[in-house]
Amino acid sequence: MFAIIETGSKQYKVAVGDKLKIEKVKPKGDVVSFDKVLLVSDGESKNQIGKPHIKGASVEAKILDQGRARKVIVFKYHSKTRYRKKKGHRQEFTEVQITKITA
Repeated sequence: MFAIIETGSKQYKVAVGDKLKIEKVKPKGDVVSFDKVLLVSDGESKNQIGKPHIKGASVEAKILDQGRARKVIVFKYHSKTRYRKKKGHRQEFTEVQITKITA
């Protein structure tokens, strides 16, 4: 059984037991619930497709870690004009493990 969820304006294909890094979410505890479920499938014959979301479906996940990704350097350069800009960015993330899919 798998589902496709939407969080942080990105879509993820998840199954029970999967670990993934998503955009940072502010948890109210150790468990986070995703209500924007786009598709639920048992892998063979039964598929539910939302328009755009499935009503009553949710995916629960356990929060494992919160952190920041590796630094990405943004360097802008124009030749012959003495224009140089260097900027770094570290994206914050939340690592979760999927525990339950309800349709």
